[in-house]
Amino acid sequence: MSTARAGEIARFLAGAGWGGAARRPLTGDASFRRYERLARGDETAILMDAPPPENVGRFLAVAELLREAGFAVPAIRAADDTAGLLLLEDFGDDTYTRLLARGESEVPLYELATDLLIELRRRLPIERLSALPLFDEARMIEGLNRFIEWYWPAVEGAPAPAAAAESFFAAWHAVLPLWERVPAGLVHYDYHVDNLIMLAGREGMAAVGLLDFQDAMRGPVGFDLVSLIDDARRDVSPALGARLVERYLAALPDLDRDGFSAAYALSGAQRDTRILGNFARLLKRDGKPGYLVHVPRVWRQLEAQLRHPALAPVASWFAQHMPPARRRTPEAA
Repeated sequence: MSTARAGEIARFLAGAGWGGAARRPLTGDASFRRYERLARGDETAILMDAPPPENVGRFLAVAELLREAGFAVPAIRAADDTAGLLLLEDFGDDTYTRLLARGESEVPLYELATDLLIELRRRLPIERLSALPLFDEARMIEGLNRFIEWYWPAVEGAPAPAAAAESFFAAWHAVLPLWERVPAGLVHYDYHVDNLIMLAGREGMAAVGLLDFQDAMRGPVGFDLVSLIDDARRDVSPALGARLVERYLAALPDLDRDGFSAAYALSGAQRDTRILGNFARLLKRDGKPGYLVHVPRVWRQLEAQLRHPALAPVASWFAQHMPPARRRTPEAA
């Protein structure tokens, strides 16, 4: 951290009344954000250090939307939008990730997370989401481009040939209309066990805290369910995955099952392809090789989604241009 940034943070904390607090770094994520736990007597808080190009304004706006709908999000203790600094309520350490690592039963946790998605659909109809950006064709393609820009050269040692890149995007454009077969709703965009946290002394939906929701958009319902089940960092059994999908559909009978199935497969395939590009970028651009251990799992998940008949154009592209023998893990330098 630069001296200038350290001074900016010190001034922010002093202005918020936390200048003398003890500070301890917390584990970071794949973004440029940093987190610290602050302690002041018996009180604690979380510092989010999110310098540009991160956008804490998005975090604040989504937090307000979710809070008004009755969901548990960290209270804002202090904010400096320009500097990219937030002081947040401390939700503790009981993320789903840690609870599962300690041996908590996964079924009730995953069912509760699925029920929360059902409630998001019920409590936040599309007309309340006009302030959120749209997960449209441009955003979809931008995420997919990371596979061509970063994953391909990381495993092939050279940029993707122009013809292969052109046919890649043509295949995805051919299946994009599948998303129109389901309604649009709030998409958290990073809904997985690291960003769900159990809160002591609360019940029902209020017991599940939501984290890292700043990238929320309007997009196809079901996208977050794919994120939960096709977790890049953790295996979820096909049986549990099918059980959660059925739970979601049973609670939302207005959804056309065939249309949902196709849109779900597209959401999973798009997400997995983007994540492969992200992991390669984290390695090559940011010097973060720790995510490479998850690449085989992401490929397995992508291959499973590509078996859906509606994704035949994309499956054909992968079979021709990135067959199984070439689906490798990028090598750290």
